[in-house]
Amino acid sequence: MEIKGLVAVITGGASGIGESIAREMAAEGAKVVIGDLDQVAVNRVVTEITEAGGQAAGVLANVTDENDMAKLMQAAVAAFGAINVVVANAGVIRDGVMINTDKETGKVRKVMPVEDFRFVLDVNLVGAFLTFREGARRMVDNRWPGVLIAVSSINKTGQVGQINYSSTKVAVALWPKILAGEFMMKGIHNIRVVSISPGYVATPILAGMDQNALAAITRDVHIQRLVQPSEIAAAVKFAVENDALDATDIEVTGGLCYAKSRAK
Repeated sequence: MEIKGLVAVITGGASGIGESIAREMAAEGAKVVIGDLDQVAVNRVVTEITEAGGQAAGVLANVTDENDMAKLMQAAVAAFGAINVVVANAGVIRDGVMINTDKETGKVRKVMPVEDFRFVLDVNLVGAFLTFREGARRMVDNRWPGVLIAVSSINKTGQVGQINYSSTKVAVALWPKILAGEFMMKGIHNIRVVSISPGYVATPILAGMDQNALAAITRDVHIQRLVQPSEIAAAVKFAVENDALDATDIEVTGGLCYAKSRAK
């Protein structure tokens, strides 16, 4: 698909990876609609894109709320007349081990609160589901061609201390195969489904972490640095443009390895 003229809806589009995707798509001529919980950040990104000559709109939206996701998609249709690309990017972390033991007694002294487990599932999994569902229903009803893109993570392979986060990311990485199969069953051939699995990306949160811990992370990356948000955006652009990319997951990790022995 040629990106110019497409309408792209991106959740979590006011910062980090989502912002980079929004800027890349707009620079290529797409009409961008971002949904986020930070109104100030939404306004900033929309303003900066439009001042650079792009077309953009923003909506204050919570991905876990059905009405908000419907409102976001309707805003895209109202502003630009279609939906062609839906990027389910919004995500959160609440890291921690399932059970924590006392060093002296070996007995359990703390457990992961169920609220922390559910919160991550609600945003990363339920939120992505609602984003896809509300975008896809309008694309199908109006016969708008396009692609659904989920942002997964290399930690879909499993990560200690992220039982909640990794569970959501392995789930959305499966969706391209499931949904492409469902679309095939229903005779829907003009909507593709792809997921992108980033490695460690130089977002403000990661870049601001303890520098020794950051150095330990990059030592296990083949290219010896963090992945840039623009490189994830470039992968999204590639997924949109290449019509043969469907029912699959693309890893963009810089060659993240286990203890310098094999690719993760």
